[in-house]
Amino acid sequence: MKEVLPVFNSAVSIDCVLFGFDGGELKILLIERNEEPFKDWWALPGNLVGENESVDQSASRILHELTGLSDIYMEQYYTFGEVDRHPQGRVITVAYYAMLRLGGDKALKPLTTYAKKAQWINVKELPKLGFDHQHIFDKGLEKIKRRIKHLPIAFELLPEKFTLTQVQNVYELILGKKLDKRNFRKKILSFKVLKELDEKQKGVSFRAATLYKFDKRKYAKLFGKEISF
Repeated sequence: MKEVLPVFNSAVSIDCVLFGFDGGELKILLIERNEEPFKDWWALPGNLVGENESVDQSASRILHELTGLSDIYMEQYYTFGEVDRHPQGRVITVAYYAMLRLGGDKALKPLTTYAKKAQWINVKELPKLGFDHQHIFDKGLEKIKRRIKHLPIAFELLPEKFTLTQVQNVYELILGKKLDKRNFRKKILSFKVLKELDEKQKGVSFRAATLYKFDKRKYAKLFGKEISF
């Protein structure tokens, strides 16, 4: 007689932590929930993993359904498994993160009634979040703080052509502290992965600064994967 195995009664969910840089501000992508629990609360885009999906497939689907965004490369960064973190039962959450350069091409429009709307919100002005999403957000911010010290992820948030002031601004926003301008510029230029252009800022009322580009090929050749900022 075949042994009857017990049925598992826990669920797996995905939460997406997307950071964006726009107009000198570091932002996080949130949704306003339209279903209980935490109806009318702001929360990270997230939902349960589909029965016939991998977690990566679910992450892409959930982000698309709740925000309208697609073709966004996200990485897993943490798993949250505290027993009492969801009011409806045991839910284990796999968290994903991404860093985006914001622009008019990334319009937000939920494709399901599960979310009233999706919106980019300044990380310094976060509302109270549903579930344990503040904790998930904090872990995501810790992740990019660690990575930005060793990987050139800041350039993912900047336009193709940028000033050194813009680079420093991204580092200060993510690290949450002011950096000495002279020392920062000396160090960032010493890696020799920024290409100085024969171009200046346009349309500014102050003295136009020189523009630079991040040289991905040179970075890969010199450092492979990591450098220490």
